[in-house]
Amino acid sequence: MPVNLSAPDPAALFAVPGVRIGVAEAGVRKANRKDLTVVLIDEGSAVGGVFTQNRFCAAPVQVCRDHLKANYGIRAMVINTGNANAGTGEDGLMRTRSTCIALARHLELAPEQILPFSTGVIMEPLPVDRIEAGLPAALADASENNWARAAEGIMTTDTIPKAFSRRVQIGGATVTITGISKGAGMIRPNMATMLGFMATDAKIDPALIQPLATQLADASFNRVTIDGDTSTNDSFVVIATQKAAHATITSLDSTDGQALVAAMRDVARLLAQAIVRDGEGATKFITIQVDGGKDGAECRQVAYAVAHSPLVKTAFFASDPNLGRILAAVGYAGIADLDQTGIDLFLDDVHVAVKGGRNPSYREEDGQRVMKQSEITVRIGLGRGTASDTVWTCDFSHEYVTINADYRS
Repeated sequence: MPVNLSAPDPAALFAVPGVRIGVAEAGVRKANRKDLTVVLIDEGSAVGGVFTQNRFCAAPVQVCRDHLKANYGIRAMVINTGNANAGTGEDGLMRTRSTCIALARHLELAPEQILPFSTGVIMEPLPVDRIEAGLPAALADASENNWARAAEGIMTTDTIPKAFSRRVQIGGATVTITGISKGAGMIRPNMATMLGFMATDAKIDPALIQPLATQLADASFNRVTIDGDTSTNDSFVVIATQKAAHATITSLDSTDGQALVAAMRDVARLLAQAIVRDGEGATKFITIQVDGGKDGAECRQVAYAVAHSPLVKTAFFASDPNLGRILAAVGYAGIADLDQTGIDLFLDDVHVAVKGGRNPSYREEDGQRVMKQSEITVRIGLGRGTASDTVWTCDFSHEYVTINADYRS
């Protein structure tokens, strides 16, 4: 079961003017499951994306990058689950392009106006024939109100769909933001196996859409880890349909720009945290906050060393306050001039270590009390400066091993 996370209420997900979504069962890998999603985007919308930094990236990631660079104006997306179309070489690129061509013909668009996405098993040929056969049903299903169905349709090992909406006042007009994500394992930022899609009807200068996507990813999806593995298919796409009745935002640093970024960052953070809460086999949601660093980069470096440690993560699963594991991870994070006598460690309100050593007032029963909680905050003070940063992670359970051992079967 996911950690303090429930499936979205479809009625709480706001339609975004200029975006319609259709979902179908194409039998990409398994029968009788939603596995094909099309997203139709009105002309004039701005679209930006952030993709995996894994050099062994999937065919759809390569094609998405090419199509965004072509700057024809993105008008649709096609998303399949069950097959990642990764590790498939030139044949995989051909199959991805064939999918774009098929949807483009239905919509009377250029193939370069389609963004393709795939997620699922790696190194298996993409069943283009099944996807093409499923497109008419997905297009017939297209509606502004299908965000909940889309959140379900992009799932793989997720146990529940993930979707959030917000409305915010900008320039006297109501602006809508809705997003969905999927991911439960093979999660490590840069990006993290995840897909994320967010749309708003905000009116922004198209030149801002790519910086906006990057900024949102850095504040959310690039702050989560489940198992330290960077996927081949990670993608996060931001759409602005320009339908809202406010003046065009020409700077993200303006008052209106900051209001939009704050609201979209809130949705992105919820989507990213939902991935961790639904992490494969997760029983605990853990916030790692590092304070007192010289800069944000070294704070993240320490936070990820702790968040990726299998010994730390299994201790959290067992509710075992074996907290020397956390201090050890801080020590091997790679900060060459780290002074261990400046390190403080807290579990929620419990002060565990002070100046690099056990706090004389620390009692193990207090540590265990916190470790038994479903949500835990680890705070680490480095005593080196004023910078802070935060990442979100989960524990490692027996179920994680079971899921990944049986994933292809």
